Amino acid sequence: MKKIFKRYVPLLAVLVMTVMLAACSSSTSNTKEAAATAAPASASPAPAETAQAAKTIYPLTIENHTNNGEGTEWTTKSQTFDKAPEKVVANTQGAAELLIKLGLTDKMVGVAALYGAGDPAVQEEFKKIPVISQDYASKELVVGASPDLVMGRGGLFADADWGVGTVGGLNELGIKTFVQSTSLQGATLDSLYKDIEQLGQIFDVQEKATAYIAELKERAAKLKEGAAAGGKTFAYVSDGGNGAIAVYSGNVDTFAGDVLGLLGLTNSYADVTGEISKEQLIATNPDVLLISVYTGGIDADQSIKAFYADPSLQSLKAIQNKAIYKIDFNQFWGYSYSIFDGAEKLASELAAGK
Repeated sequence: MKKIFKRYVPLLAVLVMTVMLAACSSSTSNTKEAAATAAPASASPAPAETAQAAKTIYPLTIENHTNNGEGTEWTTKSQTFDKAPEKVVANTQGAAELLIKLGLTDKMVGVAALYGAGDPAVQEEFKKIPVISQDYASKELVVGASPDLVMGRGGLFADADWGVGTVGGLNELGIKTFVQSTSLQGATLDSLYKDIEQLGQIFDVQEKATAYIAELKERAAKLKEGAAAGGKTFAYVSDGGNGAIAVYSGNVDTFAGDVLGLLGLTNSYADVTGEISKEQLIATNPDVLLISVYTGGIDADQSIKAFYADPSLQSLKAIQNKAIYKIDFNQFWGYSYSIFDGAEKLASELAAGK
């Protein structure tokens, strides 16, 4: 299961060390006056806009992402769709759940990387999707499902045993790709709205996409209004083995950081690269510690118990105030709407802990 974090960009780089925890503009040429009718990513649509969402006219070209393999820089690449995809492989559970929310269950021929219970609200629909791998799927498995589109987390588009293949390699096989911009460094909540907007255009479900964006923006506004943490700092931690605390900067996880910011939480190490020692953690002394929970991982409750009992950590405010909180890996690193479920749960726990 160490594979789970090997391709999970830098969070995993450190959490692998600990346990196993490794934006984009849309050029929507050929939508029906889409620029005039589609809701912008930064504003909720008016009722009339929702009811009269644009219809897609194919061929449709969108601006998405590509790179030259694991660890290389992401750049812009166009994807042109002659029609709505009919056979989609989602490389993560979160990507599949997002398509379900847009009414596209019947368009999926495969899903991989099931590392948690998932969203109960879409559980029955999710059961209809063939699982090509409980773990991360290889290119062989993905191509074997005969998809016309592969979508999901950017870090999994790689020619490795855990990767679905590069964007370029899949495109050469005639398979379109959609990399979630939320999974790339620099992403914010606007990246999620843009992803949903583009998926609405690709599949010609723009009315559903526009309405769903508006729903998510309402949830974001409520989280920001509540600001449960009230300006506290946080750090990501995990069990490095035998209850020893390990710290991950999370500096590249800007999407999760943006959402946590709605709660009034600021990442203590947002500008830090490289390893962070226990001594640095003690010196920084964040108010809150967050530990990720995922299928196959170390028992987080036992890790938290060990952290609270560690004599060397007793000066930390988070230890003194019992402010270590569990967060769900699928929710915070599924790069999808489920991060709202995780953030709302955390907001409630933070409020109760005051």
